[in-house]
Amino acid sequence: MTDDRSNRASVADDDGPTAADDDEPAATAGNGGPPGTATGDYPVPHLLAGGLAVEKLDSFLGTVRTIREETGTVVQVVDARYVVSRTHLDRAVARAERAVDRDEAVASDRAVEVLLYAAGRRQIDEALEMGVEEGETAAIAVVYSPDAASPGTARSGDGTTSQADTTPHGVSQAIDRLAQRFDAVTIHPPGDREEVETWLADVTDSERVRSFHDVTETELEATLGTLADVVEERVALLDVEK
Repeated sequence: MTDDRSNRASVADDDGPTAADDDEPAATAGNGGPPGTATGDYPVPHLLAGGLAVEKLDSFLGTVRTIREETGTVVQVVDARYVVSRTHLDRAVARAERAVDRDEAVASDRAVEVLLYAAGRRQIDEALEMGVEEGETAAIAVVYSPDAASPGTARSGDGTTSQADTTPHGVSQAIDRLAQRFDAVTIHPPGDREEVETWLADVTDSERVRSFHDVTETELEATLGTLADVVEERVALLDVEK
């Protein structure tokens, strides 16, 4: 395994720009919310967590691309060592969907936009460091339907999850097909937080996360929260920094 960014990739192709325009206005929240706060209803994803062995990256990305196209879902797979919590990914999805709704997305593909927010980056080539690469690693797949408030795709404006009663057929299909690529996979629907965060506690690489997000010891000492709190805030503030 290496950290060479050129060997990593998002699970979706994108033909959009690699960064937002410098003069792009900062996003403001609707319904009276402060900047950087997601408001309204946005999807909460299912998560698949487990070991992932990628022999040929192009082949793996092609498989995932086929799954999302045939199921009508949004799918992104990330290196779990960079993920600090369920909220980290839930908020990334909420911000990405809000950006699409407002026609403010940097990427032309929803899955890439999710990666940008999860990585706290506006440049796609930098965000790719959080993507999967050839070799074996712990990974998390994010799966959801982009349709508004469809059953099983619980929606939340604040990045928190609620248990859904049913799962859209396309999401179920995507999960079943993706699960075949994982080793010792566990599936976490909207509302399932404790189990996935217990798993993350064993795989998240705090030093890697701090380096990637440039979180200094001084910053951690100056806040009352944890590293997860700092990273989650970076996701929320990405809109403001456009």
